Amino acid sequence: MSTNLLSTSAAIGFGGVVQEYLWNWENQQLRVVYETLGKGSPLLLLPAFSTVSTRLEMGELARLLAPHFQVVAIDWPGFGQSSRPSLNYRPQIYQQFLEDFLKAIFNTPITVVAAGHAASYVLQLAVKQAAFSRIVLLAPTWRGPLPTMGASQQIAGMVRELVRSPILGQALYKLNTTQSFLSFMYRRHVFTDAAKITPNFIEKKWHTTQQPGARFASAAFVTGNLDAVREQSDFLGLVQSLTVPLMVVIGESIPPKSREEMNALAALPGVKSVVVPGSLGLHEEYPAVVLEAVQDFLFSPEN
Repeated sequence: MSTNLLSTSAAIGFGGVVQEYLWNWENQQLRVVYETLGKGSPLLLLPAFSTVSTRLEMGELARLLAPHFQVVAIDWPGFGQSSRPSLNYRPQIYQQFLEDFLKAIFNTPITVVAAGHAASYVLQLAVKQAAFSRIVLLAPTWRGPLPTMGASQQIAGMVRELVRSPILGQALYKLNTTQSFLSFMYRRHVFTDAAKITPNFIEKKWHTTQQPGARFASAAFVTGNLDAVREQSDFLGLVQSLTVPLMVVIGESIPPKSREEMNALAALPGVKSVVVPGSLGLHEEYPAVVLEAVQDFLFSPEN
């Protein structure tokens, strides 16, 4: 496993130094792209899992944090500019990747800011070992879209295998990643300000979804195969086992079922929480508001 510098022509970022981390999983080498900006104590930014997942959704937040931290943002394996092989994407891959990446890049416990489904992986690693000094979770989730909608594991598994199939799967995936569909989903539960969902914005998101192999990890997320926990009690149990400070940022317009679960997390003893404008994409839509909400937590020496 090693890291290499990528030329700016080979990678589009948010103004930092773009590198690749070569990581081995079951005798297969994956190229994981990450970007570093700023100086100071290290802070890791983990984007949410989604069909359009990329470190660039953390780009503006990274720029705002860079005067205070050395910010590192990643593209998860199977997403963004990282390798997208046709693996059976499941929690074990991301659990091991996160552990190995931290061990390779950092030599002390770090601050982590994680969005959406990255929450469970951060909490599991934090309970397992002293990887983090403080944790901020942005609109944290633990259950994928299809299970949240009530689909059984059997139905979700059938959908996943269908999308993974060579011809029909590619066709289904393309139907569910058209620019009109992406725009609909953003308006429904990702952004709250429709004026920000411009044609140019959606075109960039669409381009992300059309990379070779993009459907494999995306299908795993949508069907719940990247759910690192299966029950809310397990998710809350991880938080109750933490020994490091935790803050949760909740969007006031988050869908009711997800909002209810985030409220349950925020109600646990010792958890700091704040409600800000936005929905599931609050970190991308309102980065300055998010920073203002968490800066005391991030900068306070007592945490």
